[in-house]
Amino acid sequence: AGLGDLGTVSGSVGIASAICCIAGIAGLANQETARTGNVLGMAGVGFGLAATTADMSLAGASATAFEQVGLLGGAGSAIGATIASGVGPTELPQTVAAFHSLVGIAAMAGAAGEYLGNAGDLGAGTLSAIYLAIFIGGITATGSMIAFGKLAGLLKPAALSLPGRDQINLAGLTLCAGGMAAFLNPSLGTDALSMDPENLRLASLGLVAGVSSLLGLHLTASIGGADMPVVITILNSYSGWALCAEGFLLSNALLAQIGALIGFSGAILTWIMCEAMGRNVVSVILGGAGTAAPAAGGSDNSQFEGKEVKIATVDNIGETLAEAENIIIVPGYGLAVSQAQFAVADIAKKLKSSGKNIRFGIHPVAGRMPGQLNVLLA
Repeated sequence: AGLGDLGTVSGSVGIASAICCIAGIAGLANQETARTGNVLGMAGVGFGLAATTADMSLAGASATAFEQVGLLGGAGSAIGATIASGVGPTELPQTVAAFHSLVGIAAMAGAAGEYLGNAGDLGAGTLSAIYLAIFIGGITATGSMIAFGKLAGLLKPAALSLPGRDQINLAGLTLCAGGMAAFLNPSLGTDALSMDPENLRLASLGLVAGVSSLLGLHLTASIGGADMPVVITILNSYSGWALCAEGFLLSNALLAQIGALIGFSGAILTWIMCEAMGRNVVSVILGGAGTAAPAAGGSDNSQFEGKEVKIATVDNIGETLAEAENIIIVPGYGLAVSQAQFAVADIAKKLKSSGKNIRFGIHPVAGRMPGQLNVLLA
């Protein structure tokens, strides 16, 4: 194939999309490159849409199909732009959680559509991808809805602690595993349940969709509001694996690549945040498994008794900054609430112009969402 061949162009644009997405995530790691990282991320999505359009043409899609995609894409873009334009600095976490729920729903719908449109002609690998996409999508969809409710103040932040919480989660996972076995090999249950293979497979898909949705709800509700930033990264990772399953399902290398990127980056960030917050990563992933319910009567503050309290004023902070050569600024959630990023950026610029060495020490969970303060300070 020549350089002008549409298949070659589609593959090249897909590679460019993956590179831009990877570079975008890297760019969001610090304030100086966060704005560039944001632009690269948008470019990566744009290239991905272009590659997908080329693949549709190669597959022989009709003009009507392109019209439908354009209409839905335009409507989605308008809705997304409208919602995003009204989001303030402190509302980013719940907005991300809400969008994650849409990813989960899309994964479930795409997998179900692929099965219903090709029933009887699918191999074991494709069937596995369908089942896993619905399982992960169900957890992501309802878990993200609960995270949104807690972050937005619509639900109580306290962790739900039902009797036998861990046993409930284990039972749900066992049901989903049994459903997958029946879905891949219907002969295991046709005799016992007196069902034909096709109906058994449809029942298995309905089972995993319902149980995984309940699991996502219960797992997230069992985690307190203070740990919701970690939950967001977990759900982000889940949405990536759902996309990866969709990529294998649709034989779309770009979708699998981006899904794996999101899945791995979300998993790594989850581990970093759990380490920073002193949380057990396995316990958080499993909805607080193995942890006791919080005791009544509030927290113990005895470790702070007898400690010296230092009160700062504007004057002595100014004197300290003028005398210091190396300065580390440690912003937090208050920066987003007060929208003080512009004032902090101006201070940093003036201090740098005076020859000071300015650095930012940003906690992985500062601002309720990883990377939020980097974007604000960009």
